[in-house]
Amino acid sequence: MALQRTARTVPAITMRSSACAAALLAAALLGASPAKADDTQEAAPPTDGPVITLTGEYILDAVAVVRGAATGGRYVDLASLTAEIDLDAAAGWHGAQFVAQGIAGTGQRPNDLAGTMQGINNSEVPRNRVKLYQLYLAQKLADWPVTLRAGFIDLNAEFYSNDAAGLLIAPAFGIGSELAATGPNGPAIFPSTALTASVRIEPSADTYAAFAVVNAEAGVLGDVGGMAPLLAEGALLIGEAGWMGSGKVALGAWSYTRRQDDIRLFDAAGDPLRQRARGAYVLLEWPLGAAVGPDPDAPGKAALFLRAGISDGDTTPYRGGWQAGVLINRVFAARPDSQLSIGANQAFLSDKFRRNQTDNGNPMRSAETGVEITLADRVAPWLTMQADAQYVRTPSREAQARDAVILGVRFIFAFSREL
Repeated sequence: MALQRTARTVPAITMRSSACAAALLAAALLGASPAKADDTQEAAPPTDGPVITLTGEYILDAVAVVRGAATGGRYVDLASLTAEIDLDAAAGWHGAQFVAQGIAGTGQRPNDLAGTMQGINNSEVPRNRVKLYQLYLAQKLADWPVTLRAGFIDLNAEFYSNDAAGLLIAPAFGIGSELAATGPNGPAIFPSTALTASVRIEPSADTYAAFAVVNAEAGVLGDVGGMAPLLAEGALLIGEAGWMGSGKVALGAWSYTRRQDDIRLFDAAGDPLRQRARGAYVLLEWPLGAAVGPDPDAPGKAALFLRAGISDGDTTPYRGGWQAGVLINRVFAARPDSQLSIGANQAFLSDKFRRNQTDNGNPMRSAETGVEITLADRVAPWLTMQADAQYVRTPSREAQARDAVILGVRFIFAFSREL
C-alpha cells in the first residue's frame, strides 16, 4: 500500500495560533504596504491590466491496473479553481498579488490495486473533500529583485521541481519521496498545504535563491480538523539556489526544527527516540534542439532532466532517490501542442524501515523502481488528452507480491478568464 499522507484530526486553531499567523503574514510583507498619498506626492493610479484572472481545471483519469497486488479499473478526478488578483491594477498596491485556490476530488484510489509505495497518480487523494489549497499574498519589492510570499503555499511550486518533469503522472516526479514522506502530517504539498513565509531573490536574470519557513504540520480549511495549529510541531526550513540560463542547475537543503520519531529505535521507557529529519537534493535540466516555432521564447524541442535527493533515513521509510527523463515538444509536426515524456525513478528504502518490515514478515528489496511513458496533445483550446503507461518494480519480496503495470488515459478540461 502506498505511504499516503492522510490528514489526521487536530485541535481547532487557537486564538494564539491565529495571532501568530497574522504576525507571520505581517512580518513577511513588512514595508510592502500600499502606497499612501502625502503632502508632496499622490499615490499612483492603478494600472490598466486585468484585475482578476480566473483559471479552472478539471482532471479526469481512467486508470487500469493490469498487473499488481490486485487488478481492475478505477477513476481519479480533481477539480481546481484559482483566482489571481492583481492588487496593483485593483488598488495601486505596487507589486502585490493575492492568490486563492480551491480543490475538490470525488475519485477512487487506483494505487490500492497497484500496491506501490510511492503511488501512481498525482491527482489521487486519500480523502475526497472540497478544500482550500492555496491562499497567499505575494509582494515584489520595487527597488530589489526580491519577492515575498506569506500564506498557504504549495511548497513544490517553488522548491524541488523541474519543468521538464511536469508532464509525468507518477507522484515521484513531482517531489522526491525522501522529502514527501516527512513531517507529522506530510509537508506543505498536494493535497494539503501549510502556513508558509518565503523569500525569493534573483540577483541576475539567470540566478536565484529561495528560502521558506513552513509550518511542519500540513492542514487547511476542508481537511479533517481544519487548519493545523501554527508551529505546534515546529517548522520545516528549506532553501534552494540555482542557475537558470539555457537550462537549470540547483541545489536545495531542508531540515525540521523539531526532532521527529525514529522509525525503529526506542528508549528505555519504550518511546521512540527523537532524531533530526533533514536532507538535500540536486536538480539538473538541459534543453536539446532549437526552439519550437518562430517565437524565440518558445520551448525547446526537447529537454533532459535529472534529480536526486538524500535524507536522514531515521525518520522516514526513504534514505534517498532519483528521477530522470526527457520531455519532447511537438512530437508530431502537424500537432504543435503534442508532447512525449519518458521518465524513470527509484526510491531507496532506509535500512531501519526494511528491518521493521522483515520483523513483520514482509522482507523488502532495497528500492522501488518505476518507469513511465506518456503522450499528450491539446485537441481543443479547452481539452488536453494524455495516454500513460507505467511499470513499477515494487520492493516487497513476499511470494504473492507482484510488480505493477498501469495503463491510463487523462482528460484535462481547462479555462481561463480575465476580469
